[in-house]
Amino acid sequence: MTNVTELLRLVDLGEQQAAEKLLPLVYDELRRLAAAQLAGERPGQTLQATALVHEAYVRMVGGEHPQKWDSRRHFFAAAAESMRRILVENARRKGRLKRGGHLRRADLADVPEVEGTDQSPHDDLLALDEALAEFERVHPEKARLVKLRYFAGLSEQQAAEVLEISRATAARHWAFARAWLFEKMS
Repeated sequence: MTNVTELLRLVDLGEQQAAEKLLPLVYDELRRLAAAQLAGERPGQTLQATALVHEAYVRMVGGEHPQKWDSRRHFFAAAAESMRRILVENARRKGRLKRGGHLRRADLADVPEVEGTDQSPHDDLLALDEALAEFERVHPEKARLVKLRYFAGLSEQQAAEVLEISRATAARHWAFARAWLFEKMS
C-alpha cells in the first residue's frame, strides 16, 4: 500500500492530520492536472492553477461530508471532477450580468476578428458541461470515461483500468462519446 493510499484511508476515517500530510504528497500531480485543465480554457481566465488546486482540495477533503476513495486513481478522478465543477461555476459566475457578463473582453489588435463573434470565453465550457450532463443521463459509463480522459487527463489504458473495461471497449466508447458531444455542441 502506498503512502498516498494509506493517507487516503486515514482521511476517510476522519483524521485531520492525514489530510494535512496528504496535500504535499499529491500537490504536484494536482497542480499539473489543474494546469492542463486551465490550458484548455480560453484566454482571459482569471483563475490560476494554484487556486484551482486549493479550492478542489478543500472541497474534497475539508467538507462536512467526507468522501471515500477506493484508490489513488479514484482520488485523482474525483479531483478532476471537482476542478471541472469549479471551472463551470466560475464560468457561470462570470457570465452573470452583475459581473459584467454582457461585456466581451477584446484586445485592440483583435477587434476586427472579435466583432463578428457573439460567444463569451466561457460559452464553450458551459456548452460542454450541459452536453456532458445530458450525455451522462443517457450513457453514464461512457460519461465517466469522458471525465477520466478529458478532465483527469488519464490515457485510454488508464481510464479502461479505472472503469474495469477492456482498452478496445474504452476506445469504442471514447469515439462514440466524442462524436455524440460534437453533435450536441455543434
